[in-house]
Amino acid sequence: MKTRTNTAAVTAAIILSAILAGPVSAHDFKAGSLELKHPWSAKAPPVAPVLGGYVTIVNTGTQPDRLVGGTTSVAERLEVHESSIVDGVARMRLAKQGIEIPAGSTLSLQPGGAHIMLVNPKERPAEGEKFKATLQFEKAGPVEVEFVVQKPKPGSSNEHSGHRPP
Repeated sequence: MKTRTNTAAVTAAIILSAILAGPVSAHDFKAGSLELKHPWSAKAPPVAPVLGGYVTIVNTGTQPDRLVGGTTSVAERLEVHESSIVDGVARMRLAKQGIEIPAGSTLSLQPGGAHIMLVNPKERPAEGEKFKATLQFEKAGPVEVEFVVQKPKPGSSNEHSGHRPP
């Protein structure tokens, strides 16, 4: 009787661990020394000309790499943008040389900061849906990822409201 109870408890623990760990590991991507964690995007308003994409990139290697662009079927263009504050005004611009991920460092592409811009969306995935994109790195090359559409975290800014593509 005790063995049956222990077996059931162990089985339940394994199943619960798989359920809890599944989405985290299933939504992270790896290319060489780069780890791309939880790519996501907010739901696009019906007429928005742009859509932001966000991801945390960890460079576990000994050499820097650089995110230089990418492609996706859901938008006309995928660009890498930098954000800065100039005279108290937030400004965005195309990162023409891309954005460096130093060796042993983490780069968080997030609302209000550096981010991926999807210009002229062809599709507007709903919350909970996913879409594919290929991010292009200088050294790691092309990395296919999947963005999940979700609500922005409380307190994050919506830097794309009113933004028009270049």
